[in-house]
Amino acid sequence: MDRRNLIHEAAAKSFSLYGYKATTMEQVAKLANVGKGTIYTFYKTKEELFEEIIKTLIFDIKMAVEEVLDENASFHENVHRVLFMIHEFRESHQLTIKLIQEERDMGTQTVVEAMQQIEQAIVQYMMGIIQKAIEMGEIKSCDPEITAFVMLKMYFSLIVDWQRNHPPLGKEEISKLFELYLLKGLSTK
Repeated sequence: MDRRNLIHEAAAKSFSLYGYKATTMEQVAKLANVGKGTIYTFYKTKEELFEEIIKTLIFDIKMAVEEVLDENASFHENVHRVLFMIHEFRESHQLTIKLIQEERDMGTQTVVEAMQQIEQAIVQYMMGIIQKAIEMGEIKSCDPEITAFVMLKMYFSLIVDWQRNHPPLGKEEISKLFELYLLKGLSTK
């Protein structure tokens, strides 16, 4: 493995274990088994190295989502699959767990910006799914960006925020609520 990849893997491990704020270039060098100066031949700053890790994380999320999409499934099924996969990814991927924790507990500006970048990438991806559904006549014409944003926020609210004071909702229950509130609406007419 080349040194750049060793540094990249070591940085991902360090950010996953210690978070952004507590990670130092010395830790990354030690984990990569290279001199600190070697890191600076590839990355000028910790911020630049972190940006590279975030780009990889976004790519990994997109690849995980691609695996669950089904061209033969309905818009509702695919949106649910995508959002559930993103939730599972966030809950099981050590780096996202640490970044969510650091954003919540410390409000580290670089981490806040990285989480916004991740969220925007997810919204952009979902916009494509929404736009395709509009073109196929599966859903009404709407603003794909606002719709993607609302869907993402609602889904995570039902999963994360709800269970702070209530028993967790099951996957099927979330799917039904999502369909009721967003896809069908509350109207009886």
